[in-house]
Amino acid sequence: MLFPESQAAIEQAALETPVHTPGYDIAAARRQARELAAGQPREDVAEVEDLDVDGVLCRLYRPSDPIDDGVVVHLHGGGFVFNDIEVHDASVRRLTNRGRRAVLSVDYRLAPEHPFPAAPDDVDTVVRWLEREGPARGLGGPMFAHGDSAGGTLAVVAALRHPGRFAALALIYPFLDPSCRFDSHRTEQAGFGPEEVAWYWHQYSGGDHALYDHPEFAPLLSDQLWTLPPTFVMTSEHDPLRGEGEHLVRILAQHRVQVVACRYLGQIHGFWRHPQVFPAAEPLMDQVASFLRSHP
Repeated sequence: MLFPESQAAIEQAALETPVHTPGYDIAAARRQARELAAGQPREDVAEVEDLDVDGVLCRLYRPSDPIDDGVVVHLHGGGFVFNDIEVHDASVRRLTNRGRRAVLSVDYRLAPEHPFPAAPDDVDTVVRWLEREGPARGLGGPMFAHGDSAGGTLAVVAALRHPGRFAALALIYPFLDPSCRFDSHRTEQAGFGPEEVAWYWHQYSGGDHALYDHPEFAPLLSDQLWTLPPTFVMTSEHDPLRGEGEHLVRILAQHRVQVVACRYLGQIHGFWRHPQVFPAAEPLMDQVASFLRSHP
């Protein structure tokens, strides 16, 4: 059953223009997301620094009471089309404080202006920069990847491209399967229907549907998932992406990859970023931080 806050969010979303509407104004929607995010409460952290990471804009957050060295690479969600380091600023501050480790938030290029493989290539650039420059900046040691939705997909692809480099992954309702073959795409459409899901994949592919069989575009098709590090996967009960996230869990378990998985009952896609609306968001943040802290 949908929790009341989830039902209210779905009703509010129904009043908005669907992204798949002809002529939808992507630029205006991005501006609106930044304006809304600017009004969110923000926790203090010890240090925030914007960096040019070999051409990729990133924002580095440091906690006031770090437990260890290393860095969490945060990859924001938004269907590969929306959001940026400004929209995710409040969430990343919370992650920094709960995890007590530096977090580097990546402003990767967005579709449709920059379709696949621009986003994963930008993450590659960041990983290589951290390997080269990280130790001198106090960011040596273990590297972790954290991502929600499309960011979860990019975290998986980064780990596949750099086997053995990440100490752990934390994936929040990852967006993994452009074929939409799992039952949850038919049973859980409230607030995030099949036309919207298809629209996001179309933007990311640049209209090239041949990419839907590419294992870095659709990482569930990869035959290298066994190389992933310890992985945390969260799915929401009322999310069309639930099936693909839980399928990844089954694959990892079958390959003896250390995996921790949970399904948050009553919740919908996108709740993680809104603790003022969804009471489950803060416990989830604590859970993710605890998982990452357990893999020094």
